[in-house]
Amino acid sequence: MGAGRFFAKDQVTEKEISLNTGADAAQSQTPSQAPAQRKHTEVAVGVLLRESDGALLITSRPPGKPYAGYWEFPGGKIESGETVEQALRRELQEELGVEIAAAPVWKVTEHDYPHALVRLHWCKITRWSGEFEMREGQQMAWQQLPLQVQPVLPGAYPVLQWLSEERGLPFDAGFYEAGQPKV
Repeated sequence: MGAGRFFAKDQVTEKEISLNTGADAAQSQTPSQAPAQRKHTEVAVGVLLRESDGALLITSRPPGKPYAGYWEFPGGKIESGETVEQALRRELQEELGVEIAAAPVWKVTEHDYPHALVRLHWCKITRWSGEFEMREGQQMAWQQLPLQVQPVLPGAYPVLQWLSEERGLPFDAGFYEAGQPKV
């Protein structure tokens, strides 16, 4: 399913978010020595938290996309020139029909999927306006931890662990891995 890394929020600057492609490591090697470098796809992700009960909003990946039917936190690619917050505002309006309040970056993780190497910029969101509309044919669910919807994208596991720890709950990646389709 791929591998992941995570960083403290202050280890990645806003400039690096829009410019970092991982190519710097290859510059110190000659072309014949350099391994093939995969460019990071920068992604803004919203962890929408319902304040009344602490439930998390999870959406399914729509048909036609890699991992269609898997559950994830909503968000999408950061376009050239966008900040994380601008990208998240655009994506949540396009996908869910809601306008969000402030969206500071909470955590940054990386995950290597077969189709893409992604750097995920996680933002906790507690305020939004508008009615949720699933504009891309996806489903949505408000969930408590541990999530009851499956399968869950593996790139979300570190965030599920941190959210569990914040709430004093145990985290078991095996619980989520058991819900993965058998290959």
